[in-house]
Amino acid sequence: MRPRIALNMKGLAYEMLQETDGKKSDLLLKSNPVYKKIPVLIHNGKPICESMIIVEYIDETWSSDRASILPCDSYDRAIARFWTAYVDDKIPNTNRKLRTLTNESEDTEAEAEKLIVALQSLGVYTLSNTSSHFFPSSLLPTPIQTYLEEAFEKCSKGKSFFGGDDIGYLDIAFGSHLAWIKAVEKIVEIKFLDKKKIPSLVAWSERFCAHGAVKEVMPEADKLVEFIKARLSASSAK
Repeated sequence: MRPRIALNMKGLAYEMLQETDGKKSDLLLKSNPVYKKIPVLIHNGKPICESMIIVEYIDETWSSDRASILPCDSYDRAIARFWTAYVDDKIPNTNRKLRTLTNESEDTEAEAEKLIVALQSLGVYTLSNTSSHFFPSSLLPTPIQTYLEEAFEKCSKGKSFFGGDDIGYLDIAFGSHLAWIKAVEKIVEIKFLDKKKIPSLVAWSERFCAHGAVKEVMPEADKLVEFIKARLSASSAK
């Protein structure tokens, strides 16, 4: 998804080759023999792997096509890369925990503790119908989205996106998680994108999803919910 947004931002035509779920094509194995995973961009017969590396490659290779995706200022580039590393570390880990912990076959004390940790990272500390744990406010960690709300306000400098007037590097990095976040919200009935708590970030998410370079490639949350539930059912049946 990230490379496709970058390609759309640059107005480039491309061919999309979809991998079959659960199988790896010979082309994928040849193009990415180390990690054996998507995405891979093949340009002039040469493969480039890892989503944000591909985004940087697209930005540098077609630097004269539309505005730069990466910030022009070296400090701003470093900050964008820092927050990209942060969201790629924190959000997938939390989403993965929440998705897998909806599986009732894993209802153990250890799994419950993992759930509590995952919910803490999202700013949810009282678990109705799940746990009677209470965490003193002085000991609570800062939720992920609070940090990102502050990061948006600083990086955007009062404009519509992390990248300023248009989508940039960090927008693509964080925005690519939005569909999964919304899907997990539906499954575990927890609000990550709460307008009352993080109004700027919620408004940004709506602008990002409506952007012309994004809306055609953004997965539907309901389809991801079906995908997650199918995976959980298959896992519990083993």
